[in-house]
Amino acid sequence: MTIRHHPEDELLLQLAAGRLDAAAAIVLAVHAEQCPRCRERVRDFEALGGVLLDALEPELLAPAALAETLARIDGAATPRPQAAAMPAVRAQLPEGLPWPRSLAGCAIGPWRLLGPGLRWSRIGAPHDAQANLFLLRVDGGRQLPMHSHRGREMTQVLYGAFDDGRGQFGPGDFDTADDAVHHQPVVLPGSTCVCLASVSGKVLFDGWLARIGGALVGM
Repeated sequence: MTIRHHPEDELLLQLAAGRLDAAAAIVLAVHAEQCPRCRERVRDFEALGGVLLDALEPELLAPAALAETLARIDGAATPRPQAAAMPAVRAQLPEGLPWPRSLAGCAIGPWRLLGPGLRWSRIGAPHDAQANLFLLRVDGGRQLPMHSHRGREMTQVLYGAFDDGRGQFGPGDFDTADDAVHHQPVVLPGSTCVCLASVSGKVLFDGWLARIGGALVGM
């Protein structure tokens, strides 16, 4: 696997520091799982964080700090309303493509038709019912509707390849798009493309029909 497109160091630093939302963190973790270069970068950032913590001068805790911490732990243990259960049936991946280990603990729904040659599967992230995370499966030669973004879209290619005019993205490649990007990914002929994606904010489709479909999916 030749990986040509990687996340910026700022994103890898946020992953190492635990500062990403659940959906984005899972997409980044799947990329790091498949990319030795970025996996090593995350380890470097984690080690740097440990060195910086060791260099800090010790400070006394506030008198009520222990009691407040224990109270928060008790509060976290209180049962909370759960999100609607995800379908038990998993989406099937192309033959020979293993599930990324970083999706362990996620609830993966079945493939649902979104349009001709286009299917999607909702992924439930552990501990975050609001995470906007999903799989896309697009047949060869098909294209997604033209769109831009309000917020940030992260995409990790698991299988196949697409081109959106900015470059070609194949297995292991990572892409991020924001409100400065207006594009239309086109899957290369001859092979299905499967991507893992997270969206913060909204995907802004040009056409009204695509906007209705995106709203139904939660894009």
